Amino acid sequence: MDTRFRILVRDERTRARVGRLLTRRGVVETPVFMPVATAASVKAVPPEVVAGLSARILLANTYHLYLRPGPEVIRRSGGLHRFMNWPRAILTDSGGFQVYSLSRFRKIEENGVRFRSHLDGSEHLLTPEKSLAIQADLNSDIRMVLDVCIPYPSSREETRELTRLTHLWAERSRAYWRKHSQPEVLLFGIVQGGMFADLRQESARTLVSMDFDGYAIGGLSVGEPKELMLEMLEASVEVLPEDRPRYLMGVGKPEDILEAVARGVDMFDCVLPTRNARRGTVFTSRGTFHIRNAIFKEDFRPLDPECTCYTCRHFSRAYLRHLFHSGELLIYFLLTVHNLHFYLRFMEEIRQAIRERRLEEFRKNFYQQKEDTCGR
Repeated sequence: MDTRFRILVRDERTRARVGRLLTRRGVVETPVFMPVATAASVKAVPPEVVAGLSARILLANTYHLYLRPGPEVIRRSGGLHRFMNWPRAILTDSGGFQVYSLSRFRKIEENGVRFRSHLDGSEHLLTPEKSLAIQADLNSDIRMVLDVCIPYPSSREETRELTRLTHLWAERSRAYWRKHSQPEVLLFGIVQGGMFADLRQESARTLVSMDFDGYAIGGLSVGEPKELMLEMLEASVEVLPEDRPRYLMGVGKPEDILEAVARGVDMFDCVLPTRNARRGTVFTSRGTFHIRNAIFKEDFRPLDPECTCYTCRHFSRAYLRHLFHSGELLIYFLLTVHNLHFYLRFMEEIRQAIRERRLEEFRKNFYQQKEDTCGR
C-alpha cells in the first residue's frame, strides 16, 4: 500500500471517500478541486489570495509553459513554485490535451506527437520522455505521463489504436521515471479507452499493472452526453485500485464533480470558475447567473447571500454589474475570487458530508436548491 495516500472515511451508500494525499509541500485533503494556473497564474488573482481561499494545490500546463517562457527559464528561476510565488503543491499535466485542443497541426506518431505551436506556428515533437523532462524543469510535485486524448466520436478501431499508443507511452514514461525520479514526487498514469467500457477497463488494468502513484481518467468531457461520461467513469473506476488517488481530468461543473465524487473520484481540475468569471457568469448555492443582466441594475444584495467570500462581503450585484458593463478590470478579480471560493467551499462541504455519512442527503439538497437562474 502507498502510504502517501490514505483513505480516512468511506461513504457507506456510494463509492465516495475522504482521503489525505501527502505531497512534499504538504497534505492535500481529498476530494479536492485544483484551480487552474494555465501559464503559472490563476488568472486575475494573486497567489496569496488563492492560498487564502484554502487552495492546497494548483494545476499548471506543461504545453503553455514549454512554449512560453520555456522550461529552461523556469528552471533557472528556481522552479515553478519560486517563479510564480506559490508555496503549496502543483500538479502539471503532460501537454497532451493542449496539443489535441490548441495546435494548428497535430500528427500522432509512434514516438510521440508532432505539432505546431498555436503561438507562432513553430514545429515541435513532444515525446513521453520530453514531457517528463519539461515537468522536471518545472519541478512540480505531481506529474502526468503523456497520453493521447481521443476525439469524440471515434470508431472502436481508432480508439483501440490510440489507446495502445497511450499504453506504449506510459511504459516509456515509467522506464524514464525509474532513471530520473525525484524523492517524494508523484507520477500519475492516464486511463483512456474512449467511449467503450471494455476498452476503458482494459486501459485501467494496463495502467494499474505499471504501478503508478495515482491514476487519472482522461478523454471525458470532450463533447459526449453526460450519461455516457458517467458510464465511462464508472467503468474506469471499477478497475482502479482503492489505495491510489483517482483524478478526473478537466471536470467540471459542480454537479459533475458531485456525481464523480459519489463514484469514487478524488481529484478534479477545470477552468470553469475562472473562465466563466471573466465572462460574467457567477456560481452560487442556487445555480448560476450572468451579472450583466438588467435585472441586477438596482439589486443591492451580494452575489450569494450564503457566501462569505471577500466579494460577497463587500460589494453588491448592482456594483458588480456596473463594473462589468464599464469594462473595469476589477470585475475579473472580484468574480474570480467569488467563483473560486464557491468551488473550494463546495469541496469542503462534500468532504464534511462524507465524514458525517450524509452524502446522499447533501446530493439531494444540492439538486433541490439548484435553479437555472437566481436573483428573484
